[in-house]
Amino acid sequence: MLCGVLRRLGFLISAGLLGCGFAPFHMAAAPPENVVVVPFSNLSPNRSLDWVGESLAVSAFETLFAELPFVVRPEERDTVLRQMNVRKYAPLTEATLLEIAVNLDAVLVVSGSFEATPAKEGTRAGLKLHARILNARKLRRVKDFEVSGAFDDLSLLQAQLAWRMLIALKPGATTSEQDYLASHPPVRLDALERYVRGLIATSYDQKHKLFAAAARLQPGYSGPCYQLGALYYARRDYRSAAEWLAKVVPADAHFRESLFRLGLARYHIGDYAQSVEAFRQLAAEIPLSEVWNNLGASQLRAGDAQAAASFSRAIEGDPADPDYYFNAGYELFRKNDLEAAARQFQAALERKPGDAAAADLLARCKRKERGRPGDMKAEALERLKENYDESAWRQLKAMVDPETHN
Repeated sequence: MLCGVLRRLGFLISAGLLGCGFAPFHMAAAPPENVVVVPFSNLSPNRSLDWVGESLAVSAFETLFAELPFVVRPEERDTVLRQMNVRKYAPLTEATLLEIAVNLDAVLVVSGSFEATPAKEGTRAGLKLHARILNARKLRRVKDFEVSGAFDDLSLLQAQLAWRMLIALKPGATTSEQDYLASHPPVRLDALERYVRGLIATSYDQKHKLFAAAARLQPGYSGPCYQLGALYYARRDYRSAAEWLAKVVPADAHFRESLFRLGLARYHIGDYAQSVEAFRQLAAEIPLSEVWNNLGASQLRAGDAQAAASFSRAIEGDPADPDYYFNAGYELFRKNDLEAAARQFQAALERKPGDAAAADLLARCKRKERGRPGDMKAEALERLKENYDESAWRQLKAMVDPETHN
C-alpha cells in the first residue's frame, strides 16, 4: 500500500498539493498507522444474528475511513480472512488478530463482540457491545469500549461506539458526539438489517432486492442509495444510477465516490452542466488527475472554456498517462489550434505508441486539416476515467501534513 503511495508522490505534489494547505512542505517521519476493522463476534447462540457483527464492523469502518487516511478496505480484509480460514463472526484470540494485522500490513486492529439478550415481560430485547483497539506493533491494547441498550436501537448504539473509537484514534477530531450523531441519524432496525444483508449478498438480484427494501423502509437512508446507484451504474443504467447517487449525503463515507459516479452518470445521459458541477465539487476536495480529467471532458461537452485548464491539471498530476495528453490535444484540435494540438498528440503517442486515434489526429494536424462541424471521425473522442481511488491522495496528505490527522 505504502509503495503505491510513494510512486505517486511526485505526481501528486506537482498536482498542487503545495497549494492545498501543505505549507511548509515536510514529510512525516513515519506514515500514520494503518487500521483494520474485523467483523464483530457473535457471542449469542443465534447464528441468524451474525449480520449484527457485520453491521458493527461496517459502521466502524465507514466512520474511520471518512476521517483517517490508512484504513484497510473490507474486501482486502475478507480476502485475508479466507486465506487464513478464519470464520467471520466467531470469537478471535489476540494471536489471530495479530496474524490478521501482519498479513494486512496493519498496526491497529479494531475488533469486538456483541451479546443479545431476549426480551422479558415488560422489557425490550437488549444488546451489549464490546470493542477494543489492539496495537499489533506494540503488542498492547490501546483502549476498550462498551455500549449497551435496546436491540432495536442498534444503529444508535453502533454510532456511539464508532464515534468513541474515532476519538480514540484521532484525538484532535473536532466533531462532537452530538454533531456526529446528528449527521448519522438513527436507522430503523429492519432497514439496517436489509442494508447489511445486501452488503453480504453475492448476487445482483439479492443485493438489489435488499437495498431497495432498505431504501423503501427508510427514505433518505444514504447507504442503500449509494449501493443502488453503484449497482445501476455497473449495469450502465445511468439515469437510474444518477437518481440514486444524487441522494447520497455528505456525511456518508461513500459521498466522494458517489460524486465521481454521479458525474460520470450525468455525463453519459447528456446532462453535462450537472456533470461539471459534480466533478467540480469533488476536485475542490480531492484533486486527483482522474477527477480533473473527467471535469475537463464534461466541460468540453458543455462548451465551458475551462476545459483546457482542467486537462492541464490532470497532466500535472500524472504526466505518465497518455489519455490526459490526448484530451488536451483534442480540446485544442476542436478549437483549430492545430500546432499546439499536435504537440499534445505527439506526447500521447510517446507514452502509448499504438494509439490509433492520436496518430490519426496528429496526421490531420500536420496536414493543417481543421475540424469541421458534423465530422463524425472527430466527434465525441474525449476519454473518461472510470476508476476512482482517493486512498493514495489521502495517505500522502497525511504523510505530508501529519498534524491534520493527529
